[in-house]
Amino acid sequence: MRRTISLLLLLACACGEEGPEPGEELSGGATTVHDTTRNAFTLAARNLQGDRRDAFFTGNALFNRNWVTAPSSTEGLDGLGPTFNAPSCAACHFKDGRGKPPTEPDEKPLSLLFRLSIPGQDVHGGPLGDPTYGGQLQPQSILGVPKEGEVTLTHSLRDGRYEDGTGYSLEEPHYTLANLAFGPVHPELMMSPRVAPVMVGLGLLEAIPDATLEALADPDDSNGDGISGRINHVWDVEHRELRVGRFGWKANQPSLRQQNAGAFRGDIGITSDLFPEEDCPPAQEACRTSISGGTPELEARKLEQLTFYTQMLAVPARRDVDKPEVLRGRRLFRELDCAKCHVPRHETGTVADAPELSKQIIFPYTDLLLHDMGPELADGRPDFEATGNEWRTPPLWGIGLVETVNRHTRFLHDGRARSLEEAILWHGGEAERSRERFRTLSATDRTALLRFLESL
Repeated sequence: MRRTISLLLLLACACGEEGPEPGEELSGGATTVHDTTRNAFTLAARNLQGDRRDAFFTGNALFNRNWVTAPSSTEGLDGLGPTFNAPSCAACHFKDGRGKPPTEPDEKPLSLLFRLSIPGQDVHGGPLGDPTYGGQLQPQSILGVPKEGEVTLTHSLRDGRYEDGTGYSLEEPHYTLANLAFGPVHPELMMSPRVAPVMVGLGLLEAIPDATLEALADPDDSNGDGISGRINHVWDVEHRELRVGRFGWKANQPSLRQQNAGAFRGDIGITSDLFPEEDCPPAQEACRTSISGGTPELEARKLEQLTFYTQMLAVPARRDVDKPEVLRGRRLFRELDCAKCHVPRHETGTVADAPELSKQIIFPYTDLLLHDMGPELADGRPDFEATGNEWRTPPLWGIGLVETVNRHTRFLHDGRARSLEEAILWHGGEAERSRERFRTLSATDRTALLRFLESL
């Protein structure tokens, strides 16, 4: 094996490509697992041992368990809804992987949800929900409670052409609210589609120090490179103060615990100590008077177990890191300035209760900052300090295994891109120059860049 790697490195050097950084194939440092099967996103951190490994599987059971309507003999797992998107975490994050928009005529948008808000801010600077339908459209409900409504999805095609004459088309989604149970939405409603992201490496991302992100931020583009990453300062419910946001498509959650509790309430309709009230706007009488599964419905112990599970999901190792074509793509990724937002390398800090995540050299390919991605990808919906044009840079680790795990290749915040190639071509705003440089590459170089992404 070592001889094979050495020969590949020699070949890469002969082709003028720089070899990978030592350890670069271990995307999650010592937590990295070597798995390329359909279970690649479901595994515990490799350095998780003993009782802590048992705790991971306890959290895994909660992640995959369906919640049921209250009251139920299934003690501690009832309280679903009253309105909801899905009955479990795994329903949207199948095999801890990536969701997608509907691709078949009668398919429901199970792992594609819709945030709702109106102009203005709440008392903590966050978005204001629609007065009638709240902060998220709920297409499902328990017996006796009306479903809020549905979203219909149509597409139009945008044609384009590479510099070498090769044509391409992009699929642009269009969303329409339908079958609304409580009348029209607010006339200034802002609606934002979001697909469920991959779950791997979240604990490592949480362990990147705030100071690292602050050093990467350049809100005024002081270096004049056209890229101005910004931190989203968001409300921390537990500590009752503004903190650095790093989770969610707009970096609107400061911690995994709050991200998980928010998803329980918003997606499944399960209350917790962080979010103790049901999401039932005043107009929805049946929702407000339905039977609860307890106060709160999710015990603090179970939230901790679920959060530990999401902390310790391992990142798969990279593949083909030494192959000349991959190394060429790696060089092009940097030359096109993709690495200025998708920052390859970080070092985690010391995490008091998670030594497995501490002081790890990791390669997530993100800066966790907000960037203006241009009008074509804009949702027009502010979220704390994030504008309607801004999105957090998503991590790229594991992206080459999405097709294996989830049987699709839909990317970007709403899954509009049908391939990694289309995802690049949708980039605008601060990434427009990089996109245009990709568009003018030769077919050989485009393929090399995509092969590099597939190796992550």
